[in-house]
Amino acid sequence: MSEFPPHYPTMELDAKAPTLRRLRQLSRLLDRVITVPGTQISIGLDPILGLIPVGGDFLGVMLSAYIVLESARLGAPASTLSRMVVNIIIDAVVGAIPIAGDLFDVGWKANEYNIKLLEDHLKSPSQRKRADKWFVFAIMTVLFIVAIGLVAFAVILMKLLGTLLGTLLGVLTGG
Repeated sequence: MSEFPPHYPTMELDAKAPTLRRLRQLSRLLDRVITVPGTQISIGLDPILGLIPVGGDFLGVMLSAYIVLESARLGAPASTLSRMVVNIIIDAVVGAIPIAGDLFDVGWKANEYNIKLLEDHLKSPSQRKRADKWFVFAIMTVLFIVAIGLVAFAVILMKLLGTLLGTLLGVLTGG
């Protein structure tokens, strides 16, 4: 595996702390920004974005993908990045199911899990080589395709629901 080329610099040790802090803030915003009063349940923007038809899940995946991209810049190996991508895909695919997926999103904190994976790597960097640029490109492409698939799923689902409602109204009105 090759290292990142010089025009895509890796971060120096002293630059990792601010980046990690920024990624933690993004993770908190996406997974735990609001605590439900009287409970210990917290939700973030990810499940709220999931309520927006068509584009919400797409935006959620893209924001989560940013954490993976920054983790690659911080030197995370391919195995860590792969686990992060699986967390995002689980979040995205199950989260796309109307209503049940939004409830799942409240409990499944993919971004928080991914920050934990990154922190584990940074605390004790393994001897494994950092992911090369082609691997990073491939996983970002996979995440983009998943996000596009979610948009297609939402459009198809809305079209089916529209057809079903039209048919039901036609039957009820005798038309």
